[in-house]
Amino acid sequence: MSRAVKIILFLIFFALFFEAGLFASYTIVTQQPPNPSDLIEMQINGISSLFNLGTPKIATPNNLKIINKNEVVEALKAKSGVDGINLETLTAQTYQDTDDANITVNITAMGYKDDKSGGTSNKSTIVIKSNETYSITATAVAVTKMEGVQIKVGTIVITSTRILYNR
Repeated sequence: MSRAVKIILFLIFFALFFEAGLFASYTIVTQQPPNPSDLIEMQINGISSLFNLGTPKIATPNNLKIINKNEVVEALKAKSGVDGINLETLTAQTYQDTDDANITVNITAMGYKDDKSGGTSNKSTIVIKSNETYSITATAVAVTKMEGVQIKVGTIVITSTRILYNR
């Protein structure tokens, strides 16, 4: 036999041995019969991902300008149970195309709760100090306008409220 035929036969036997080992190990690990089409598809996807080493396709969020900030702040305060929200930290982002009429936005803001401590019968002073800071994350539906986005306040859903500072 020629050298080229020997190399081709070696590669074929190597591939068959590899596949038999893959099926056997799948059976041992999962204790189920292997699905050949899924295993071969998994191998093809793995090999093709090695050849697609170009720039990763990671979506970047679009920062949006909120038109109705005061309404959004009041809704966030009511739904999250905080006493106030810092307007400077209120942001909205989306991964969707902003040319659409309705888009889903992620809203983040910093909120706070006031600690009210009162005096006794001798003292009538009330000290109010901010001692709990929260990070609030919510989702909502927004309508795209020329100036930015108008968030539909009734669609705001709080996804997380994390306490950042508690004194």
